[in-house]
Amino acid sequence: MKWYPVFLREMLLFKRKLFRLGYLFSSLFVPFLYLFAFGLGLGKSVRVSGGTYLEYLLPGLVAMTSMVNSYNWIATSINLGRLYFKTFQVLIQAPVSPSSIMLGEILSGMVRGLFASSMIIIAGFIVGKGSAMVSYLFLIALLLNCFLFASLGVVVGMITKSHEETSVYSNFFILPMAFFSGTFFPIERIPMFLKWIILILPLTHTNILMRKERIDFQCLVSMATIIGYSIILFFYGLHLIKRYSE
Repeated sequence: MKWYPVFLREMLLFKRKLFRLGYLFSSLFVPFLYLFAFGLGLGKSVRVSGGTYLEYLLPGLVAMTSMVNSYNWIATSINLGRLYFKTFQVLIQAPVSPSSIMLGEILSGMVRGLFASSMIIIAGFIVGKGSAMVSYLFLIALLLNCFLFASLGVVVGMITKSHEETSVYSNFFILPMAFFSGTFFPIERIPMFLKWIILILPLTHTNILMRKERIDFQCLVSMATIIGYSIILFFYGLHLIKRYSE
């Protein structure tokens, strides 16, 4: 349980910000904007994949929200802690192993991603689509997605050289992935020469897995892809922490 002090520190910081209106507003404004603008506006008049557009959109918004919140907080926190506040150096010098630091940071990122995602899930139940959305495959995909992007947050937080540099990864990787990975429309409608690129992106496989009702070959491929990315990012982040020498 040596990871627990790292996790507890991040949770205490999260608790201080949790009930601030600005934090909640900034974390949930965009997904709720999409939900009301697209989901409720087109929800009943447009059919996608055999159901209403709202039924299609809700899992995508959960995937996108869990990605953004799991990633952003950890990447920003580690970057600022390294370069400006010098709090990350305290963790390195403390009698805590690199694996404990890595695990504590990832778990704290997962909590933030799950918290933000739960707001979208609750909204789904309010509009009467939540029970059809939540399944055991949905929950597995949500947990794996939070783990994956929290791990990515650690990696980006460790390799960036300034706070502004973290926004480059958000603008050129996280943001495009949110729009083109099956969140708002099926990837089958994407031109073939772009589809192969989209299928490389991890959020694509989260969206596929979240919308599955039962296990099939595509489900297993998507799950294996997410787990593979998670393992690679976890051990790369662990490697960066072990070699950290600022």
